Amino acid sequence: MRLLLDQNLSRRLVGMLRDAFPGSVHVTEIDLDAATDQEVWDHARKHDLVLMSKDSDFRQLAFLYGPPPKVVWLRVGNATTASVANLVLDHVEAIESFVANEDEALLVLPSLSDT
Repeated sequence: MRLLLDQNLSRRLVGMLRDAFPGSVHVTEIDLDAATDQEVWDHARKHDLVLMSKDSDFRQLAFLYGPPPKVVWLRVGNATTASVANLVLDHVEAIESFVANEDEALLVLPSLSDT
């Protein structure tokens, strides 16, 4: 499973998550850093990527359209890149189960204070 990391997440996360999510990309790597949410959504759908974002707009799109793409919404606020990476890596199995369930559109990872 490959992730598409939204603009509001650090580009460094791609490298930090590489072992668990090989082939993942950040929007800046594919010239989508200035794209609308809809354009990012369409790209993820077309290229079979799981969208990962802190943006609640993608949560809304997941409810409106359903999958694909699937959306992992991170409720982390202003957190360090290392903290975000650890949160995602702590939930690899949950993300894999979510992606395997074709009916689910949205996975909400808890805020760092909830973990």
